[in-house]
Amino acid sequence: MSSILRTLQAQGVPATFFVTGQFARDYPSQTRAMAAAGHPVGNHSDTHPYFTQIPDVEIRAELAAAERSISALTGATTHPLFRFPYGDVSPYDIGVVNRAGYIPIRWTLDTLGWKGTDDGITTDIVRQRILDRLRPGAVVLMHVGAHPEDGSTLDADALPGIIQDLRERGYGFTTVPDLLDDGR
Repeated sequence: MSSILRTLQAQGVPATFFVTGQFARDYPSQTRAMAAAGHPVGNHSDTHPYFTQIPDVEIRAELAAAERSISALTGATTHPLFRFPYGDVSPYDIGVVNRAGYIPIRWTLDTLGWKGTDDGITTDIVRQRILDRLRPGAVVLMHVGAHPEDGSTLDADALPGIIQDLRERGYGFTTVPDLLDDGR
């Protein structure tokens, strides 16, 4: 995580982080560091369940518990930023999340770095996935942690090269809140 924040700072690149309440409780200094660096921190649920498999009351409890844990560390609300765990979503669940004051954010491009080297992913593959699928307005999904089995940090390792690749192609960087405010 710290290498990602160092890279973003050194390159002057803003990012938006979505963390679970459990991540915030397990890694409070990293959660604080995200916000202290000026990056928005959104809600990614408390325990990362499949939202289409749990009732409304549990969805609301997941959102509220994550909000409490994250905002206690960052000093800011996660509202309105929410990302569904696993991208597991239905129109019904979107309504529940909306009524809780959140706007669900979906990625348009997944690096697959989370799969790790055990699944044959490399930093070159991470970079190429972005280059092959990049479009204006893309929201790129990357992960901050190490793969639980192989310990790889492919997204973090690929990040400096990704920033260089995108700048060479004329792309810039922004946060999700700035995308939401665009045109208002």
